[in-house]
Amino acid sequence: MKIIERYVARELLIPFTVVAAILAILFASFSSARFLAGAVTESLGLASMLKLVLLKTLIALEVLMPISLYVAVVIGLGRLHREQEITVLRSAGVSENRIIYAVLIVAIPVGIASGVLSVFVRPWAYEESYLLNAQAEAELNMERFQAGRFYGSEGKDKGKGRVVYIQTKDDAGKQMKDVFHYMNKNGSSEIILAKEAHQPEPARGERPQIQLIDGFIYRLMHSGTEDTVVQFDKLVYFTDSGNVLDYKRKAAATETLAKSDQPRDIAEFQWRLSRTFATILLALIAVPFSRASPRQDKGERTYYAAALVFAIYYILTGLAQTWVEQGTIGRVPGVWWLYIVMFLGALTLLSPGFWQKLFLRR
Repeated sequence: MKIIERYVARELLIPFTVVAAILAILFASFSSARFLAGAVTESLGLASMLKLVLLKTLIALEVLMPISLYVAVVIGLGRLHREQEITVLRSAGVSENRIIYAVLIVAIPVGIASGVLSVFVRPWAYEESYLLNAQAEAELNMERFQAGRFYGSEGKDKGKGRVVYIQTKDDAGKQMKDVFHYMNKNGSSEIILAKEAHQPEPARGERPQIQLIDGFIYRLMHSGTEDTVVQFDKLVYFTDSGNVLDYKRKAAATETLAKSDQPRDIAEFQWRLSRTFATILLALIAVPFSRASPRQDKGERTYYAAALVFAIYYILTGLAQTWVEQGTIGRVPGVWWLYIVMFLGALTLLSPGFWQKLFLRR
């Protein structure tokens, strides 16, 4: 890599790193605030909540990285234009193609990284976050209960609810003694008394559960005399509705999606593959919007145009994926028509004659 390309690439990498870090921090802060407002910390604990925030941020990086690079190209090359460094380079014989080549030196690795995140990290992060969310949303999650206190909740349906009480609990929060569980159902009530209980760590894809040891189950009918008492040595109590085992498209392996003929699977698969192309094409489209003439003071208008173009891209991305999900567009052209349009648009915008007609001659 020659010194000119290294210099331009450095001018792009600095704002890219800063913008990406700021966006990631803002996204993580927003996610943390939302989880705190939803009392996720009480359900999961601080460590698990921080892990969930990290997973959400990793998922968001596949979108934040292309945005950051787009902004970095506009800002980085824009500064070189405003300070007339590009003019000096051109007077020294540096062509526009070398500037574009320097942009590609940064855009291609960033695009590959975004693609790797989307193809491999995205499904893993979604799977982990689904498990944590299921644990947080579980109606009976012993980790959030403190010993010596009653906990009650109302069910979604009228006339349903539960009360939980734990006499003692170890420091790790996994071993409990003298557990009381009351659940009110339509037409009946259920009381579970157990001398011991523990909550094992669920294996991947396994439903969270609580194991109750040496106790009784009292089922009391609100009408009639059909009350029952059951004694048990060990009772396995599942703490979710089973949705952890359901098929999760976003957590599915990319290889699985590639073999599917379902429209939603096709849309998810093509979205993952498109991240690399989207990142590189956005960087190329951003190059013309960095061309601000220092004498004509058209920088603000250029930035407004860059923001408008990105907004249009963002809207079209959602539409392209939705159309494939709904079956309006098949596997071919799928979402790829958008990136063909972006490629043609990049070629048009990178043409100096087009840019001069659009801005410099007004």
